[in-house]
Amino acid sequence: MHCGPLCQFLWLWPCLWYIEAMPIQKVQDDTKTLIKTIVTRINDISHTQAVSSKQRVAGLDFIPGLNPVLSLSGMDQTLAIYQQILSSLPSRSVVQISNDLENLRDLLHLLASSKSCPLPRARGLKGFESLSSVLKGSLYSTEVVALSRLQAVLQDMLRQLDLSPGC
Repeated sequence: MHCGPLCQFLWLWPCLWYIEAMPIQKVQDDTKTLIKTIVTRINDISHTQAVSSKQRVAGLDFIPGLNPVLSLSGMDQTLAIYQQILSSLPSRSVVQISNDLENLRDLLHLLASSKSCPLPRARGLKGFESLSSVLKGSLYSTEVVALSRLQAVLQDMLRQLDLSPGC
């Protein structure tokens, strides 16, 4: 029996599909690893254990908390807000975390592209001027609350990435 080009193609199809799927799995694995790295960095900052991520602190309601279901665009928007907050803090301990958030957002954009839903670049907080006034009054509290809530959000994102979130 002669197997023509169609049979050869069908024989190669599983190999071609595996080659295409592999990089996306790698991106997802890298995303999870980076989230774990950021959580570890936050754990290494000793004063972040002082406040629960669920505790309400007056004047800091602009810092996002947990969302029940996050899409990739929701994750990107939340990370953009945290990145803006952390980059506004003068603490040297959050500079690397802020840089990691930028890399994490890039990985989320790659995941979204793989699902044919490229994300527009999310913006941070509206009314950035109000953030500056809050930082003047409660710099330490803002850092502690932001890092504590960010850690909880990242752990939730890690769980949701296993569920293959939508756009």
